Amino acid sequence: MLRPKPNIDRLVPTTHGGINYLELEKSGISPEDVLDFSVSINPFGPPPGIRQALSQASVDRYPDSEATELRLLLARKLGIAPDNLLIGSGSTELIRLVATAYFGPDDLVIIPQPTYGEYEIACHLVGARVLKQPITEKTGFQLNLTEMVDLIRKYQPKGIFLCNPNNPTGQYLPSEAVKEIMLVARHSLVILDEAYIAFTEDTWSSLDLVGWNNLVVLRSMTKDYALAGLRLGYAIATEPIISVLKQVRPPWNVSSVAQAAGVFALKTDGYLEACRIKIKEAKEFLVEGLKGLGLLPLPSQTNFFLVKVGNAARFRQALLRKGILVRDCTSFGLPNYIRLAPRSIAECQRLLTAIKETEVYRHVS
Repeated sequence: MLRPKPNIDRLVPTTHGGINYLELEKSGISPEDVLDFSVSINPFGPPPGIRQALSQASVDRYPDSEATELRLLLARKLGIAPDNLLIGSGSTELIRLVATAYFGPDDLVIIPQPTYGEYEIACHLVGARVLKQPITEKTGFQLNLTEMVDLIRKYQPKGIFLCNPNNPTGQYLPSEAVKEIMLVARHSLVILDEAYIAFTEDTWSSLDLVGWNNLVVLRSMTKDYALAGLRLGYAIATEPIISVLKQVRPPWNVSSVAQAAGVFALKTDGYLEACRIKIKEAKEFLVEGLKGLGLLPLPSQTNFFLVKVGNAARFRQALLRKGILVRDCTSFGLPNYIRLAPRSIAECQRLLTAIKETEVYRHVS
């Protein structure tokens, strides 16, 4: 049998939140009957009226490879030049474009762990080596900045991935920490993944750092506007970096429907802010409810958080049988934790009731 390149042959697929349709089919559960707390997207759905806008998108012509209308509108919203923007089919595509453009065989990339698994996958796809910096429970899953700086000075990596706020821990690095990393890593490309920034508390603006020539900021409209079925994200960087990413970008990478959704979403003034308020209220309700059950959520600065439950896989299965999906964090190296992202208060109450009724909860408590 013809074998792929060795680095491809050794790839281990990462696990993601969201519905596993094959799993549900085997279990006899309809996807429509599942209440999903495992994904950290806007739980209130896309802005009202978006379906009408999507129905007007042209599907009989190739989409605009530059996503011009969306890019210009987004640039105005962010207050940056259009040449500093690249639209992608979700931020995960952009992660792979960065790795393809900048990393090669035997290049070293630093990735704090636990974090989003697609960073490591992207590195292995191009044959790059990964140095994992552990972020441990003992420190409250806070990044050890001194250790990071020491690793950069010692190994002079080609790249550094920073998920901010970090998935799955919800910890958010201050601007001073990111600036210090970038200063020490002058010859490294720092990829600052802000996929969850829209729902994060007390944020600082990474756009102030876009003029640096070693930074790529990634963001996700998929998360902001609940466009998971369409996939939409963007990269912000200096024009030279954006130009390089364009060279490895597939043609027509963002569908006409996804572009139309992005344009419509950006024009819905006030919707995202209203969702932020409701998400914050639901998170506070869910955290207090879990504490009342004797489960202690870890502090988090964004719209998801970790909860220690003992056997996470068993806990997940028990809730799934009740039609509720939570994120088992075993794939993050945290087999005792689940990750939860709040939904509406009524749906959060359903989750609390379901937990209380499960045998695994009685075992945990």
